[in-house]
Amino acid sequence: MMMMQMYGELSCNKHSLMNVMNRFIAAANNMDETIMVPSVLRDVPVDEPLTQPSSNNNEETVFPSKQRDMYERYLLVKSIRNDMEWGLLRRELCAGGFVDRTAKRQQEEVCGGSFVDDGADLEGQFHFHLRGLFGVLSKLTVQADHLTNRYKREIGGGNYIR
Repeated sequence: MMMMQMYGELSCNKHSLMNVMNRFIAAANNMDETIMVPSVLRDVPVDEPLTQPSSNNNEETVFPSKQRDMYERYLLVKSIRNDMEWGLLRRELCAGGFVDRTAKRQQEEVCGGSFVDDGADLEGQFHFHLRGLFGVLSKLTVQADHLTNRYKREIGGGNYIR
């Protein structure tokens, strides 16, 4: 019973990690259910807004993405949703450990060459990564909603905003 109360309190807070993750998963699922023929998005250019609202009511600059068309963005959102739902183990097993080696190499670069950390400043590291996760998931949620609406426009289904 105590665990249910704690989870209920977390999910009620609109600034909780669980809420941000659930919003992204819901937007990605809505995108996946709406986009029945993903190939329609091939060669449809990514029209990026120059700014998007951030959590502190200021405008935040959006950097151009690496996706060349809406189809590639669709695949990215879907892939990230799958990684969140199934974890990285599935991907590591399929890739023969490539992801694990890449992750270790990236952490070594970030941590100045020492992959094994002695636990110093774990709280600081946690908050750094938590802020990053919040930002990325918020942007991915916006992208999933945008993909869904863009697909509806492309097939003539109107411009519905969630």
